[in-house]
Amino acid sequence: MAKRNPMNPVGIASSLPNGTAVADFSSYPEAVAYVDRILKGDFPATAIAIVGSNLSTVERVKARINYGKVAINGAMTGSWLGLLIFLVFGSSTDPKAATPTPLFTLGSAILVGAGFGMLWQVLRFSLAKNKRSFASGSLVIAKKYEVVVPSELTAEVSEAFVKGGQVEA
Repeated sequence: MAKRNPMNPVGIASSLPNGTAVADFSSYPEAVAYVDRILKGDFPATAIAIVGSNLSTVERVKARINYGKVAINGAMTGSWLGLLIFLVFGSSTDPKAATPTPLFTLGSAILVGAGFGMLWQVLRFSLAKNKRSFASGSLVIAKKYEVVVPSELTAEVSEAFVKGGQVEA
């Protein structure tokens, strides 16, 4: 059995694929649609690679962050935690009592949970080393996507594309 590369545990090829580019697209969804169509035409899936080139990292700002928003989010999370604690520990399990007696009320559990959640998130935000005033998400986008297959299978791609179009119709 072949030994797996620890930097690549799932066994995906860690180099550029050899072969011929049979189609190129300006967006990833277009490349995916092409691959779906040739797969419907019974082309072998393991022979296909989508290669993106001219990569750019795009970071989109989603929202502003300040102490008020951090406190509100912490209170919301803490409220759920308080509710969970009430459900687990909210009443005594005294076998002699006919009805369980509450150790604390639902409202107090939610309020205390909200307070702890708010305090924890505000402290965590104030102690953050690289504090930013916004939340964002990053993604890598390519300007061009090529569908690459082994050179000996380029004729089969055309047949699979036609056959896949007939299956879709």
